[in-house]
Amino acid sequence: MKLRAASRLVLAPAALALLLAACQPSEPATAEPAPAAEPAPVAETPAEAIGDEPAVDPAAAEATPEGQAPAPAEGESPEPAPAPATPSAATFATEGEHYDLIPGGQPFEPLNGKIEVVEVFNYVCPACAMFQPLVNSWKARLPADVRFTYVPAPFGGNWDPYVRAYYAAEAMGIADKSHDGIFQAIHVERSLKGERGTDSPQDLARAYAKFGADPAQFASTMASFTVNAKFGRAKQYITQQRVNSTPTMIVNGRYRVKGRSFEDMMQNVDRVISQVRAGG
Repeated sequence: MKLRAASRLVLAPAALALLLAACQPSEPATAEPAPAAEPAPVAETPAEAIGDEPAVDPAAAEATPEGQAPAPAEGESPEPAPAPATPSAATFATEGEHYDLIPGGQPFEPLNGKIEVVEVFNYVCPACAMFQPLVNSWKARLPADVRFTYVPAPFGGNWDPYVRAYYAAEAMGIADKSHDGIFQAIHVERSLKGERGTDSPQDLARAYAKFGADPAQFASTMASFTVNAKFGRAKQYITQQRVNSTPTMIVNGRYRVKGRSFEDMMQNVDRVISQVRAGG
């Protein structure tokens, strides 16, 4: 997989071997895993493409100027003009190939006329760190009718403090500017432990201080009623949506996007958006 240059996040070579698979909690969630993507069917090559050519009357070819269709014979009706080309099937999203339909799925927030795209992630997940530059590049061209939302996954253990940290940063207005930096602190600088150990609220508060947070206020906010409520809501959402790995992309709460690679997943997000926009 290639990392695009849209983000400042640079991954250490030692970490790259860990990033080939999506992250999962140490104990599987109760949700059923999504079925693997079926390979796309290969279209058969038409006969004309492998050497067969329609017969041409030599006399008609000589009498017809190059690039012009031959005139109809006397008494014959002219051939109708060809119909306009239909949109390529590659622009459509297909259930089972590009996405799985989530039974009873609901958006994270009321849609209010928007198309919602959610990334379920966690900072401790190496695959999410690898995915982030692609997300940044995609977000830079986000259409006006699409709303993008991060939902941190509380899979338990050392994943959970980072859910609280994300919502504390959101409450303090620094979630956007600190997002890439926390990935960097865990997976490149290794100043935070991530999955390698347990980071205390004070450890996390010191990391967020680089982005303008007061450490004491940050640690207090992590334990606040507001953050506890958002933590519970995130947990309810990923259970309802049957998310058992990160990163996971979900459109309108109903379409869990699939892909053979991270690049393929982002292309399929765009396919699903186009289909939802068209009323499909």
